[in-house]
Amino acid sequence: MKALFSLFVLALIGFAAFWYLTGARREESVQKAEEEVAKTAVRLKDAIEDKLKNTSLRGDDIKEELARSGKVVRQLAKDVSAVVAEATVDARVTAAIKTKLVKDPDLSALSISVNTTYGVVTLSGTAPSYDAIGKAMLLAMETDGVREVISTLQVRMVK
Repeated sequence: MKALFSLFVLALIGFAAFWYLTGARREESVQKAEEEVAKTAVRLKDAIEDKLKNTSLRGDDIKEELARSGKVVRQLAKDVSAVVAEATVDARVTAAIKTKLVKDPDLSALSISVNTTYGVVTLSGTAPSYDAIGKAMLLAMETDGVREVISTLQVRMVK
């Protein structure tokens, strides 16, 4: 009976030790996770405050601007520069295609309109044949900066 009681007490002590050690480890890992979450939250809060400060979107800035002009307008400078750069590229592509059309004796640069938006070229107007439409599309596709060519060219027979 003593042996059974001793075995029971030892098992109970072992279970208590196991529970204490795993519980303590769990508490340490939970505590570390809480600390990491708190640090991340502080960094996120600081980043948001910096963004609000740099873009003048703090409450006082908005209140002042609303009182002054009746509206709040903000534009990201990098987006504006990207649009300007893209428009420049599109204009260069259009000019290059028009130059190719002028040089080609089978195509009329006056009859074919070229429009480029974000690298997508649209050809419209008339061409003397279906082969000429294909040739105009090929000239456009072989131009640097072109991602896609759309043709609404129509065949117009010359009398």
